[in-house]
Amino acid sequence: MGGVSHTSLSPLPSSDRSDIAARLRRALLDASFTADGLLDLLGAPAYAALARSETVPALRATRGDTPLETLVRLFLLQQPVPHERVADVLPVEDALESGWLTRTGGDEVAASVDIRPYGGPDGEDWFIVSDLGCAVGGAGGIGSREEGVVLGVGGASTTLAGITVREPVGSALDLGTGSGIQALHVAQHATRVTATDLNPRALEIAALTLALSGAPAADLRQGSLFEPVRADETYDLIVSNPPFVISPGARLTYRDGGMGGDDLCRTLVQEAGDRLNEGGYAQFLANWQHVEGEDWQDRLRSWVPRGCDAWIVQREVQDVTQYAELWLRDSGDHRADPADYQARYDAWLDEFEARKVKAVGFGWITLRRTAAAEPSITVEEWPHSVEQPLGDAVREHFDRVDYLRRHDDAGLLAGHFRLVAEVVQEQVGLPGAEDPEHVVLRQHRGMRRATKVDTVGAGFAGVCDGTLSAGRILDAIAQLVGEDPVMLRDRTPAQIRLLVEQGFLEPVE
Repeated sequence: MGGVSHTSLSPLPSSDRSDIAARLRRALLDASFTADGLLDLLGAPAYAALARSETVPALRATRGDTPLETLVRLFLLQQPVPHERVADVLPVEDALESGWLTRTGGDEVAASVDIRPYGGPDGEDWFIVSDLGCAVGGAGGIGSREEGVVLGVGGASTTLAGITVREPVGSALDLGTGSGIQALHVAQHATRVTATDLNPRALEIAALTLALSGAPAADLRQGSLFEPVRADETYDLIVSNPPFVISPGARLTYRDGGMGGDDLCRTLVQEAGDRLNEGGYAQFLANWQHVEGEDWQDRLRSWVPRGCDAWIVQREVQDVTQYAELWLRDSGDHRADPADYQARYDAWLDEFEARKVKAVGFGWITLRRTAAAEPSITVEEWPHSVEQPLGDAVREHFDRVDYLRRHDDAGLLAGHFRLVAEVVQEQVGLPGAEDPEHVVLRQHRGMRRATKVDTVGAGFAGVCDGTLSAGRILDAIAQLVGEDPVMLRDRTPAQIRLLVEQGFLEPVE
């Protein structure tokens, strides 16, 4: 990328000077160095280009000398800026003394870390601190990777933040915090936040992110997985965007777990159950292997700890060559010596071949601690578009699990239901045909599911407004279509159960 070339990790600002962080925050906000301010300054095309690690449009858009242009060039584009220009915008001497800025050749200063404006879910103006070269483009922004480097905001970070259940909790754990993005989110609704990371540099940067964003400090602990957590500590919420990449070796701390295959993700999931309070959630992003002769869904079911409900969604599958190429590009190996690139590629394929891995899945894993005698485990593939944030949809999934667990078929028929908002009905059939071949119900919110129903199911869903019980609705339909009401009551609960389970119908209790 454009800007200063960095061949080693720079010294970090002092995380002990919260007063400097607060003054720096005020200066950044006064200059509109925010997510909205960037979009207004750069325009949508240049702003989008930054996410692709392309800086030229942004460099062209910041050739002036306004405070905002100065800050974008300094903290996002890694350009040295004249000292006097920075002094007009920031408390420059304090920033130099505490390590946020460094002096370069001549009378110029440069940033020691990347700072990226980040909009919180309720319009908060936050700032994500990361190593130089890592804010732009998230995981793809730095040309070559170094051990210990701490990345900024990437697609995985925002995905996990979007699916996390947001409700007030007493205690939360961000396991593998990195630059502190998840800790920043959970600090808004958790009384006590613990954040861990194997990389001590990540903990320093997470502290800077929290301070610069005006968030409460977290309890920061160094160590792998649950090692830093005491045996008697449990949480209401655990979140983790772990180093889930399945790779030969553990070259890069930020992405390579250091265990064989998908063992790190499996271990994380299996150990989470004992760390959750009753009703608490654990939410992870993960990769998992598709192994020859094994059902991938069975593999994941075996990960779920006892005493936990689970909802596991596979969002993407890549064959082993696509997967290796993705992460070789991520680490910049495609720009290295061709022989080295080929050797690394070979090593990756050797690893997969030895483990009989034919593909790698990626997705979301949510656990919920339950006292139910028979926990619910749902493992599904859903590669289609969804509407983020999905935290409410995740919570509602488990609410529906509880409802269906409490109600047998007779209970369903006695229950009252309402068709969820923004569900539409589509009739599929040949043009001119009197009756449709099938009817599809489609959601326009949340998971955006679609499901086939028969004419009875479509008619039932269409009149569900919470006033009549399911049994009375079916009796009316039976009279309309000339069917035995007892037979209809016998065969329809399975369809009602499915419509509730997938979120098309909501119980009215």
